[in-house]
Amino acid sequence: MERTLVLLKPDAMVRGFAGKIIARFEDAALKIVGIKMKQMDAEFTRRHYFDLEERLGAEVYNLTSTFMQQGPVIALVLEGFDAVATVRKIVGSTYPNEAPAGTVRGDFSHYSRGASTASGKAVANLVHASGNKAEADQELELWFDKDELHDYRTLAEIFTY
Repeated sequence: MERTLVLLKPDAMVRGFAGKIIARFEDAALKIVGIKMKQMDAEFTRRHYFDLEERLGAEVYNLTSTFMQQGPVIALVLEGFDAVATVRKIVGSTYPNEAPAGTVRGDFSHYSRGASTASGKAVANLVHASGNKAEADQELELWFDKDELHDYRTLAEIFTY
């Protein structure tokens, strides 16, 4: 079994999509083993996006940081076989206008890189999903203490795995 982190970003929260997005993960037989709501402050945002400025520059980091601090997020720990890859498939491309129909971003957003550049705003793409197993492990450690994670079996798990 593999675990991964998903954040429902402020745009998902203010648009009332939390339940719809979570249902998509559960429909794919991913199990929620941790969940919390958090308002990210500047220090925590820096810890979460520790390498974003180095990879994409100060402007992208600043836009993303401001965006993530504008409202609460829901953090989920999802568990299942190939959880990282499965979640990435469910959420779709980073840029919603490139995400296929049937994905979270493809169905609920249409924002593009060009729109972000033109507006000077971060890409409103509803969710953050760990990009690989190493990133998931690092993010899970940042977001959740071990006593906040739960082991249990679901009916779907009994029949699926």
